[in-house]
Amino acid sequence: MTDFAGESDLAGRVYSALSRVAKGKLTTYKRLARAAGSPRAFRAVGNILHKNPYAPAVPCHRVIKSDGQVGGYAGEVSKKIKLLSGEGIKIKNGRIVDLGRYLTDI
Repeated sequence: MTDFAGESDLAGRVYSALSRVAKGKLTTYKRLARAAGSPRAFRAVGNILHKNPYAPAVPCHRVIKSDGQVGGYAGEVSKKIKLLSGEGIKIKNGRIVDLGRYLTDI
């Protein structure tokens, strides 16, 4: 487990929650915000993950939009798609196929 002591309270909670998302599983910005104790802070979660200094221990590529779109990624969306596909997640036209199969509760 990575120590997030130098982070803001919200960032530390976000990184801690996200570090529990297993390979081949996904969460959404909204679910991650809820797991971090700030259910309305999904945009802040996106900003925090854009600056994620703990990758790959904190796998920000496993966070997607609630509608199943892959969403953004600081290392380019094509890289995010490649990482997710490498974990067995099916993606077609920028969307997760059979989203419910991959979503996990944190």
